[in-house]
Amino acid sequence: MLLEAFFWLGLMRAAIILVPFRHIVSIFGLSTGQPTATCAGNPDNLATIVGWAIKAAAARTPWESVCLGQALAGMAMLRRRRIPGTIFLGVAKDATVPETMTAHAWLSSGDTTLTGDYVQNKYSVISSFFWLS
Repeated sequence: MLLEAFFWLGLMRAAIILVPFRHIVSIFGLSTGQPTATCAGNPDNLATIVGWAIKAAAARTPWESVCLGQALAGMAMLRRRRIPGTIFLGVAKDATVPETMTAHAWLSSGDTTLTGDYVQNKYSVISSFFWLS
């Protein structure tokens, strides 16, 4: 699973650089808005392993594996396994420079955050994209 995560991280890094985000969302077949109740609850154990693989591989890539790339790579791995997931995009004021904002993306399955979980509580969700199996 680590090799697969490494592959998806590289592919998503290239996609983020080369393809407009709206096209990436379209290619994945993601829906915008809040997921339905069928996404709630405990994630599949496999979803937790996917989150671990993404985080472990992202720490070892020779390129920068940012939060959006991790969330997209994780979503690709979840979809391949027919596990529902949601990508959240959020913003927050930068504490060091009050005039600026920072952005963050994270991936959840059920009630569990799989990637980007270390700081998502600081961010206000501005958009979400989900896929149901």
